[in-house]
Amino acid sequence: MRLFAYGLISVVLVFYLVGIGLTESQTGLLLTLTLIGDTGISLYLTTRADRFGRRRMLIIGALLMAAAGLVFALTRNFFWLVGAGTIGVISPSGNEVGPFLSIEQAALSHVVSDRTRTEVFAWYTLTGSFATALGALVGGALSQSLPKVVMSQVNGYRAVVVLYSLLGIVLALLFTRVSRNAEASPSEPGAAGGLGRIFGVHKSRHVVAKLSALFAVDAFAGGFVLQSFAAYWFYLRFGVKPAALGAIFFWANVLSGISALLASRLAARLGLVRTMVLTHLPSNILLLLVPLMPNVELAVVVLLARFSISQMDVPTRQSYTMAVVSSEERSAAAGITGVARTTGAAISPLFVGFLFARPALINVPFYIAGGLKIVYDLLLYKEFISTKPPEESV
Repeated sequence: MRLFAYGLISVVLVFYLVGIGLTESQTGLLLTLTLIGDTGISLYLTTRADRFGRRRMLIIGALLMAAAGLVFALTRNFFWLVGAGTIGVISPSGNEVGPFLSIEQAALSHVVSDRTRTEVFAWYTLTGSFATALGALVGGALSQSLPKVVMSQVNGYRAVVVLYSLLGIVLALLFTRVSRNAEASPSEPGAAGGLGRIFGVHKSRHVVAKLSALFAVDAFAGGFVLQSFAAYWFYLRFGVKPAALGAIFFWANVLSGISALLASRLAARLGLVRTMVLTHLPSNILLLLVPLMPNVELAVVVLLARFSISQMDVPTRQSYTMAVVSSEERSAAAGITGVARTTGAAISPLFVGFLFARPALINVPFYIAGGLKIVYDLLLYKEFISTKPPEESV
């Protein structure tokens, strides 16, 4: 439900914001502030979830998602939009934002064995990718078809934003049904005092700090090619309409979901770190090639090829993080590394907005993203190849 909503809004969000009067530079600034706000909300909720209840924090996150969508739909005022984006939960990328992923990772790791954890995360990622894909398809189709029937183009985009808000309410209701088994065990010790008490990690703080720094670099690079901006790039470069963009990103997310499922089998043979690096490197090379394609057909083919392997590091990365930290610190560790990713991704749109405002520079984000992601892969391998998760140490 959540990833469907994220996919729904990701294809039309930039079109909607530009349509209601924001410039490309203002849109980039707004998306940066939105992701910064998601960072603060995520850090607060995830570092307290194990103590105050994972289900409770998931419900709060869903309500913030609904509130942000509602404000985005009701106002054109830039400052109100910034406020809603900062306090609420909006996903301009189509990917996870807010506290949900971190808390759910901890809950899943709590109820499955070490040997099945990566496979479970792969199915979890696959489900989310398919939902994102379907959301992108529906969002593009709705925004294109509704104006022809009952409303203007901008109001067609607004209808998608309203649907996003309604899905947040439905999500909150669904979270009330989450089993108590998802909660941290009462017998598990809490974090130490001081910063450990504030951030929820103590024994795992060094590992979490290194992973967070690396994930921030990767996410900063990925922020240059957020799905919303990638969709807008296809429009600027080739004139592709939202309905066609919805179809393109539907298949992109389907392929990325399938790749996540294959990752668990590859990780069983190569190990989690090697799987992360050896699948991520070629996907980044393909990312560099997208803007070099001379026509839309080849650009789409290369993009889809990139998506077919780009997400194989996602379930492996999530599983590895949960494996190398203490069990009682999983929600906090996932939250801190997730916040590091969101922080990295939050900075990039500010630069992308300025680049997109200059026609000669619209290809540059792809080059920056691909280059930085390759650096991340090499550093990750160097730092963590010798740190084995429990299932690989046996």
